[in-house]
Amino acid sequence: MPEGRLFIGTRRYSSWSLRGWLAVRLARLDVEEVVIALATQSTAAIKGASPTGMVPCLEHGGARIWDSLAIGEYCAELTPGLWPADRMVRAHARAVTCEMHSGFRELRVAMPMNLGRDFAGRGRTPGVLADIARVEALWAECLEAHGGPYLFGANFTLADAFYAPVVARFLTWQPQLKATSMAYVEAVRAHPLVAEWYDLARAEPAEWLLDKYENPA
Repeated sequence: MPEGRLFIGTRRYSSWSLRGWLAVRLARLDVEEVVIALATQSTAAIKGASPTGMVPCLEHGGARIWDSLAIGEYCAELTPGLWPADRMVRAHARAVTCEMHSGFRELRVAMPMNLGRDFAGRGRTPGVLADIARVEALWAECLEAHGGPYLFGANFTLADAFYAPVVARFLTWQPQLKATSMAYVEAVRAHPLVAEWYDLARAEPAEWLLDKYENPA
């Protein structure tokens, strides 16, 4: 029997669900995955699963955790290696991750995650370009310091899990990126868990498609 449940939204669109799901899978928690299709009529279902009415939400071992970063920290306490081992490097990884968790609003709004579309050349507002420049600077700093292919070296950490939806956005909206950024995008996309998420997203019912994401203004 599963040890809990992880509530997530439509995989094609739900960037926060991807972050929580990656943390849970990296920690190898035995949980049932409950997917709630994102739409107006799903609001009640999500509120029944999460006190904030948002996903992801993890129930595990008597704990109920409804924030993706909190889910990541919970998983890191159970499974060593989700953060870098060195204290100073770990602090840097947390700062990089928290900046993603709380920032980059222009990028989020203008380039929503959609794993099944190609919006190349669109969404490049000044605010978005500023966010992308900051993301690239963060990535370059980490990759140079730790040698890649992931932000903090050879292992895919929670920092990479939190930037995985940014990778997905870049693949969909295709802004101009530096070569080092593109190499990182390709490394994250090729990770087995990220590839699995894409496969699961492709298998979702057509009835779950939402016009606001499929045909953004």
